[in-house]
Amino acid sequence: MIRSMTGFGQAEGPVGPLRVLVDVRTVNHRFFSPSIKLPGSFGRWETDVREAMRQKVSRGHVTLTVRAERQADAAIAIDETRFAAAASQLQALVERYGLTGGVDLASVLRMPEVLSAPREDEETGTAAELVAVVSQALDALGRSRADEGARLADILRQRLDLIEAALARIAARAPERIVAHRDRLRASVKELADGVAVDETRLAQEIAILADRMDVAEELDRFTAHIAAFRAALAEAGADAGGEPVGKRLGFLLQEMLREANTTGSKAADAPILHEVVGLKEELERVREQVENLE
Repeated sequence: MIRSMTGFGQAEGPVGPLRVLVDVRTVNHRFFSPSIKLPGSFGRWETDVREAMRQKVSRGHVTLTVRAERQADAAIAIDETRFAAAASQLQALVERYGLTGGVDLASVLRMPEVLSAPREDEETGTAAELVAVVSQALDALGRSRADEGARLADILRQRLDLIEAALARIAARAPERIVAHRDRLRASVKELADGVAVDETRLAQEIAILADRMDVAEELDRFTAHIAAFRAALAEAGADAGGEPVGKRLGFLLQEMLREANTTGSKAADAPILHEVVGLKEELERVREQVENLE
């Protein structure tokens, strides 16, 4: 389908006793280029996360960040052995130094390691739990990229309309400028001959050679065919939600269009056509900028 390489997705869910938040962002890149930032305890699952990303993103620089925090109902344990030892030590200090106020619960609980929670390296959870949340974020990213891709496809179709209009103007002008060049050539030969008879057959041959050199019909035909293929690729990709990414094919067709534009300009020898070719190349550059953002 048509997808932009720019997008954002987010999801959250449980992994063992933790609540994880997954952010995933993409920008354009020629290939699949992942960047993964995981909490230390999840580092062993990086390969699983990378594979989940590869299955859902074909091209683009992908930055995935996972943040984890303990859920509110996560168990916090009281080490009764340490509690008893701390209480006994505090009570002994009170009696030894004649302190007032006695020993209360809050004082004991503030002692080191009386309260304990699972350490990061003791967290439970599975790779499947993490991948499930990552997949949700990637699905959100996919929807974002598809929406942006649809907007880009509309822009590309509008640009193609402008390009086709320019090609039509070039096609209309091309025969006129050949006639104009023929008439100028005849006038120049007549002036140079200065009353001397001119070999009309030879002159006709030279005019035919000139017309052949200036003929851009083939270039315009190929250009039109490339535009048709470009439109077809957009239509097929838009209709097939499970199709292959279309960006590379559109980039190739765009290169072919630019080649035909350059050839047309080199054969033009005509100011109006050159003006149209310059406009064509400007539109092709705008199309290229959008195609580079397509997956």
